[in-house]
Parts: sequence; structure tokens; C-alpha cells
Amino acid sequence: MKTSLYAISTLMLTLFVFGCNNSSNSSAENEETTMETEVAEPSVTLVWKTDTLFSDSESTLYHEGTNTIYVSCGNNSTEKDGDGYIATLNPDGSVQQLDWVTGLHAPKGMAVVDNSLFVSDIDEMVEIDLSSGEILNKYPVEGAQFLNDVATDGSIVYFSDMRANKVYSLSDGEYELVAENVPSINGLESHNGTLYGLNSEGLIKFDNAGGYEILTDEVKGGDGLVILDDDTFIASRWAGQIYFIDGDQVTLLVDTEPEQSNTADIGYIPDQELILVPTFKKNEVAAYQLEIGR
Repeated sequence: MKTSLYAISTLMLTLFVFGCNNSSNSSAENEETTMETEVAEPSVTLVWKTDTLFSDSESTLYHEGTNTIYVSCGNNSTEKDGDGYIATLNPDGSVQQLDWVTGLHAPKGMAVVDNSLFVSDIDEMVEIDLSSGEILNKYPVEGAQFLNDVATDGSIVYFSDMRANKVYSLSDGEYELVAENVPSINGLESHNGTLYGLNSEGLIKFDNAGGYEILTDEVKGGDGLVILDDDTFIASRWAGQIYFIDGDQVTLLVDTEPEQSNTADIGYIPDQELILVPTFKKNEVAAYQLEIGR
């Protein structure tokens, strides 16, 4: 009887110790998983913000070759009033030249090909010499209603007409229609030979025939688009939101709508992981440090 009691007591003690160890291990694993989840959450920190010098700042574009941020300004109307201009900034937010290019109307999206900066301006595309700021050419687009964002694959320039629901390409001074019936198409970006966009349906991916598929409908009515890789995007909505899109996961990074600070056509400095934000009605440019945490 004593032997049996001793055996039972030993067995119970062993089970108790084993259970405690398992519980400790489970807790540690859960803690580690929680920490990993927290680290993986993308976030941003405001690094700098300019003074209110950039009237109706609509679009920002960083060009590595000149180490310059270009800002399209003067978008207080869609009239051909000649008060639109492009300003230039250093990557730290200091002003290079407030009136680098003047005499535009309502310049919006921009893209660089070789030594030319292409910018949309209501119903025409304008080509500007990157070295001098001289306007080289203007390409009127027949029937254009509201030319908006601009992108390039390195040789061909693409641009959207948001009110006409169309996307065009421009090459060797000639433009042609590449997609139509794309509701409220705004933001454009090219990545590895594929064109992506933001329209009233969400983030979309174009095919070579002018069709498209919706990648996510969580960012409808988007404005600016940055592509980090095949599955990772940063997208803004004009009202004041910036989103991080990683596959099926969509995270809100910025919401300045309560302050009536817009987040229009955003740019990006890859080496610094810096998101460049034109605030439109606030007449500023802001820069946010992106922390992806992966």
C-alpha cells in the first residue's frame, strides 16, 4: 500500500511539473508571437513640414538624379489662369527654388524620362527641361477634361484623365489611348513593365489590352500611388488618408482629415523610406518616415 501511494504521489508531481513547464513555454511562445505581430505593424512618424509657401500643392515627385523634390502648385481652379508653377525642395524640406517653372495653369502629376520632366496641365502634357526648367514642348490632348496623374516605365509616359475615365500614353511626341471606361481613374504608377492605378473602385492592375483587375477595394477614390514591390503599395486619398497595402492587409498610416489637411499625390524617397505629402489646401509639403517593421 505504501509503495502504491508513493508511486501515485510521484506520478502526480511529475504531471504537475510537466504542466507548469508547458504552461510557461506556451506563455513564452504567445508573448513572442504577440511581439512579432506588434513589430510587423507598419507606421509613420512626421519628420518635417514646410511653411505654407506652396499654394494648393497637388503633387510631389522625388528624382534621384537631381536629388530634388518637385512640387506642382497653383491648383485653385481648373481655369487657364497662368498661375500654376513647380517648386523644388531638397530632401530635408528646405526650399531650392519656389518658382522653378512658372506660367502653367493647374499642374498635377509628374514623371521624369531622361532629362525631361513631364507634367499634366488641365488638357495638355507639358515637357520641361530638367536642367534649366525651360518649357520644351506642350502636347494638347483632344477632348481632354481633367488630366491628372502621370507615370512612366522609363521610356513611355502614362497619364490619366479622371473625368473622362481614360488613360493615355505619350511617346516620341505622340499620345494614344491605352485604357477607357476606368471610373474616376486618378493615381498611376508603373512597376516592372506593368501599369497600376487608383480609381473609384480601389487599387487596380492593368493588362496589356487596356483591361484591369481590382487588387483591393479598401482604398477607393485614391490619389497618389507608390509601389515598393509586387505586393506592397502606399496609397493616398485626397481627403487626408494614407494607406499601407501589403497583399490583403491594408493599414491606415495617416489620417489628417480632421485637421482639413489633404494628402494629395504623394511621392517617395526610397533610400530614406520617406513619404512626401502635398497638403493642398494647407499649402505645405510634409514628410513622414515609414517604419515597415519586417
